[in-house]
Amino acid sequence: MYNMPEQATELNKTALNAALQLAKISLDTTERLVGLHLEASKASFADASNTLRSITESRDPQAMLDLRGKLTEKNVEKITAYSRSLYDVAAHAQAQISALLEGQVAEWNQSVATQIDNAVKSAPAGADVAIAAVKSTVAATTAALDGVTKTAKQVANFADASVKATVDAASAAMKPAA
Repeated sequence: MYNMPEQATELNKTALNAALQLAKISLDTTERLVGLHLEASKASFADASNTLRSITESRDPQAMLDLRGKLTEKNVEKITAYSRSLYDVAAHAQAQISALLEGQVAEWNQSVATQIDNAVKSAPAGADVAIAAVKSTVAATTAALDGVTKTAKQVANFADASVKATVDAASAAMKPAA
């Protein structure tokens, strides 16, 4: 016979550790996003200061038009770079959370298999059919979860490629013709 309260305590420890890891991922991601935003704000302020200086120093209308074109191109490049950075932070967080969840599912599968094996050892004679049904259900659930995980990864990879292609196409479209 096996000790159920000990297993419940272990399950609670595992859940607590997972929650702590998720909180750490969230805080790290927030820190990266705030840092990214602060850097972008500083750069934006510096650019605005430089632009105002350039405008006040310019006396030629053609030079002002040229300045406007250069500023537009520079702003598009900065916005694109900022968007990519935001996307990279989000993708990194998503990858960490996915890895955490996959680890939890694998650990849960192992725990269930161990509990079934322990239950089999202490099961009364004639319980073979019920045990086989439980094992079959667990195997089907594991296979379904694996299928969902693979599909989610494929969707995430497709979305990642689509976002990158869209950003690249938008960047190319916004550049002035040479």
